[in-house]
Amino acid sequence: MSKVRTALVIGGGIAGPVTALALRKAGIEATVFESHPSAADGVGAMLSLAPNGIDALRVVGADTVIDAIGQPVPGVVMADGDGNRLSEFHGFPGLPATRALARADLFRGLADHARAAGIHFAYGKRLVAAEPADDRVTATFADGTSATADVLIGADGIRSTVRPLIDPHAPEPEYGGVLSFGGYAVGSGVEAELGSMYFAFGRTFIGYWAMPDGRIVWFAGMPSAEPMTSAAVRRVPAAQWLSELRELYAGHTPGRALLAHTEPGDLLAVGPMERMPSVPHWHRRRMVLIGDAAHAPSSSSGQGASLAIESAVELARCLRDLPTPEAAFTAYERLRRPRVEMIGGDAAAKNKAKAGQAGDRPVLPTPEQMFAPVHRHHIDWDELVKD
Repeated sequence: MSKVRTALVIGGGIAGPVTALALRKAGIEATVFESHPSAADGVGAMLSLAPNGIDALRVVGADTVIDAIGQPVPGVVMADGDGNRLSEFHGFPGLPATRALARADLFRGLADHARAAGIHFAYGKRLVAAEPADDRVTATFADGTSATADVLIGADGIRSTVRPLIDPHAPEPEYGGVLSFGGYAVGSGVEAELGSMYFAFGRTFIGYWAMPDGRIVWFAGMPSAEPMTSAAVRRVPAAQWLSELRELYAGHTPGRALLAHTEPGDLLAVGPMERMPSVPHWHRRRMVLIGDAAHAPSSSSGQGASLAIESAVELARCLRDLPTPEAAFTAYERLRRPRVEMIGGDAAAKNKAKAGQAGDRPVLPTPEQMFAPVHRHHIDWDELVKD
């Protein structure tokens, strides 16, 4: 039985609130510290929450959060750049439907749910240092305040402050060779059935799905050898990006039509597509990484949020069942690393295809082959974690 009773969770995005809820279920009280002055509303663009992520949310009673947000998209259609369907998939029986939703809505929904469950959030707390001792860890924030608990959990994203505190030589995020964009198209004539997400590969790639109001949401990439920061991407006028995207997708049947019917005001300039390469050290003494801080797989995977939620639940199980933080963190990494690195590696291969580095028509597995080992993953909360 663990002696851990308190935790500092650094980061209030997706992993942070779920980690705090999972720790509460495991008998550990956690406070979430967020650097923003309030809940990070408006941050990010769209994401998908897959059946495995929804299943993990159910463990901590937070699956109801997504009932009122996002759109069920259980189906997948693989197509080529000429618009020809290559394969179709309609979801696995017994699993919840993937949800497409705004990242900001998920942030807000999870934070509201966690607060209603009694989780305390402290905003405007930018971590600057952490000092682990034999029986505690103390975090220091930019405003001069500090907090102490049994463990500190870095749920602070791909540009984690906690990661270099654990390992000063930890790798930086890896650029995938693509700038990411999204948008809303009206009257494009592109056929899209409600409840299906379309992936159209060719010399370039575009994904899209239909909304109930008739608009089509699309997401696409622009190959770019030189990375740009998200801020730099957003400084470029939307009309200029849209012009460049239309030129790039001139020979892509659905892409050409969707971009032709997207107005500059409906363009979402997201920024560079990035992932974390293998992080050698996930933990040190009483500090540990979770979610994108440890294993951001890039948006090509469609699994970033879901993997973060899974990891939150697994970490809480390990802290619940094992006698020391070191034993718990070691077990947690053993349970999680193979899975997240497999998914991250697959996403890196997809990035190459999107960057035009894998030929015009990459050989793709069937959707069933692609999704079965990912979507069917289930965490048994009641199973004892062994050292």
